[in-house]
Amino acid sequence: MPDPEPAMPELVRLYLRNILIGFLLALVFTGLLIGLDVANLRHLTLETRGGWLGIVMLVIFNTIVFAGVQFAIAVMRMAEPGDGPRRGSHAPLTGRAPGGAGVPVAVPARSRRG
Repeated sequence: MPDPEPAMPELVRLYLRNILIGFLLALVFTGLLIGLDVANLRHLTLETRGGWLGIVMLVIFNTIVFAGVQFAIAVMRMAEPGDGPRRGSHAPLTGRAPGGAGVPVAVPARSRRG
């Protein structure tokens, strides 16, 4: 009997896992920002009306950043061990670019004054 198909593809699970990690990192980072009173954020968020909105925005935007970084790292780590950097052609350098580039060309210029 074949295995039932997973309810969610592996890549989606990986993405959701990294969003959760990014959210946790954002909570810690925002807590440290407020706890250490960086740039007087503790006063701005806790002592003013609507300061909670600033905390929510910090957590949301930091979640986006940290989740994106986490997912990028996870995807890059999925590379096969034999997939090293690829090199270009091993053609010898001739000292001149194709098409004769590097040769000075005179270009007449007109004055913009009327």
